[in-house]
Amino acid sequence: MSDDGVIRVYTDGACSGNPGPGGWGALLRWNGHEKEISGGDGDTTNNRMEMMAVIQALETLKKSSRVEIYTDSKYVMDGATKWMAGWKAKGWKGAHKKPVKNRGLWERIDSLLSTHDVTFFWVKGHSGHPENERADELATGAIPR
Repeated sequence: MSDDGVIRVYTDGACSGNPGPGGWGALLRWNGHEKEISGGDGDTTNNRMEMMAVIQALETLKKSSRVEIYTDSKYVMDGATKWMAGWKAKGWKGAHKKPVKNRGLWERIDSLLSTHDVTFFWVKGHSGHPENERADELATGAIPR
């Protein structure tokens, strides 16, 4: 494990039906330490659970940090790195001047990104990436039954 001061976070969300009951999971690694967190919601979507994994991971951090987030969600990665600035400039309106879906969660992510130095990385889901597979196990295990 690296001791370069970067916190590496592996996130995933899962949903049984979409919408339906869902779960999120995150694996955090820093300086030889590891922490797993997860949670669920009885009525949600996969995208919301992907977002909650990122939110909860970043909210777990006690101080401003350099963070690498590894996600299999292009929605979360592109939303945070490509689309959010435009949404904010347009009063949280997206394509066709319609309100952005999940605005409240995007606002939480936006606030957290202003606190931490975050870089996103996309990983292909269900492809044998060990940390992504673990985040998926955490997420599916947190789905309310």
